[in-house]
Amino acid sequence: MITFYPGPSKIYPQVAGFAAEACQSGIVSMNHRSPEFMAITEGAIRALKAKLNVPETYHVALVSSATECWEIVAQSLTKQSSLHPYSGAFGKKWMEYAHKLKPMHRPDEADVLCIVQNETSNGTQVRMPALAEFRHTFPDALIAVDAVSSMAGIVLEWSLADVWFASVQKCFGLPAGLAVLIYSPRALRRAEEIGENDHYNSLLFLHENFEKFQTPYTPNGLGIYLLKAILEQVPPIDVIDAVTKQRAESWYTFFEQELADSPFRLLISDAAQRSDTVIAVEGSEADISAVKKLAKQAGLLLGNGYGDWKNTTFRIANFPAISDEEINELKRFLRVWPTLQLW
Repeated sequence: MITFYPGPSKIYPQVAGFAAEACQSGIVSMNHRSPEFMAITEGAIRALKAKLNVPETYHVALVSSATECWEIVAQSLTKQSSLHPYSGAFGKKWMEYAHKLKPMHRPDEADVLCIVQNETSNGTQVRMPALAEFRHTFPDALIAVDAVSSMAGIVLEWSLADVWFASVQKCFGLPAGLAVLIYSPRALRRAEEIGENDHYNSLLFLHENFEKFQTPYTPNGLGIYLLKAILEQVPPIDVIDAVTKQRAESWYTFFEQELADSPFRLLISDAAQRSDTVIAVEGSEADISAVKKLAKQAGLLLGNGYGDWKNTTFRIANFPAISDEEINELKRFLRVWPTLQLW
């Protein structure tokens, strides 16, 4: 089965070998406080910074998920409340969860601006010039960016935000169960001002441990090892970014031109708002249901719709681990699917 599901999505083919190596060599059984495992954690962080061009002044912690990062931002970096301009289901979920921890009373009291850079639910994107405008408009606020569906797939301008985070089961091409949290010196100063240190995932406690390449709790050791191994293998982010954007342009052209007479249309009509990494396609419930079933029979897994678009869209992951051959196979299927029969 070739998966185009937008998370968890296809893993890099090298992952299987690296996972076997980790089991055979005893890496998965290492004490997480041991010098040997600390060296693996250090290697993962250094490879992340090198391949993604993360500034040396920014800090990195490894946690369980992007959802956990929502909690860290709310409890450790928010003084009063947070503001959440959003365009889809995940931005709304983040807002609702954050306001359970730090309720919103007045918008002008917000001291953290929370942005979902790539909205997986509907294939929209906040591009870097728009993020720069947020930075200009809210100079005193911390900016936290959920980059779950874009980090390691496109170039991100780190200086435009104070906190960036992503789970690894999308553009990193890795199994779920690990997330990357990147934060600036300014964010660290905010955490020190607030002084929240009551939880295992309090940012101050995380920072204290990761400065020594340790973790505050027993981590996903295999995930950290795989992160290090894959990042040492993949090209620099500038190279990946060019491929991702070329493929995205090809996908959008494919639906607008080759499939112009099909029952499908792109969900997002404004090209400037379209995601580079998640392509959302709209149609009737009947056609969406049929094409997903036929694709699965053909060994191709399309992403379901999500939230308000659950029954009227399918989504296509445009992540780096997916090969050109697999993309071409899906395009061949989409050209002929109406002629196929359901079993």
